[in-house]
Amino acid sequence: MKISTKGRYALRMMIDLAQNQGDGYVSLKDIAQRQEISKKYLEQIVAILNKPDVLRTNRGYQGGYRLAKNANEYTVGDVLRLTEGGLAPVSCLDNSPMICDRAENCVTLPVWKGLYKVITEYLDSITIQDIVDNNANKSSFDYVI
Repeated sequence: MKISTKGRYALRMMIDLAQNQGDGYVSLKDIAQRQEISKKYLEQIVAILNKPDVLRTNRGYQGGYRLAKNANEYTVGDVLRLTEGGLAPVSCLDNSPMICDRAENCVTLPVWKGLYKVITEYLDSITIQDIVDNNANKSSFDYVI
């Protein structure tokens, strides 16, 4: 499984919003500069994430975006499911119930189910706030003499 640029950049955008929304709404221009991502590409990502339970939007002067919930209510898995369309390592696991004709006799299906379980449990165990806190802890030990 390979996470696309869109998924990686969406995660960086959500982290940036969590780190900077204390100042109110955050402009895409500011996120683009800090993250070194094109504003045009961020606009495509916002189109995917712009849902009432994910982002809040404010237009005009002082406009921009902010998280709709606390950063500890979003997991990495949530963000990647929105941008990637799912986390399943094989297409037959994308559907529930499984519609594969070979599922009953598939000798590799348990392997893919196990991998899927590990992926989802891991990515759903990490919140945006966890990443923000981890980054803050790292930079607090960065001393220059």
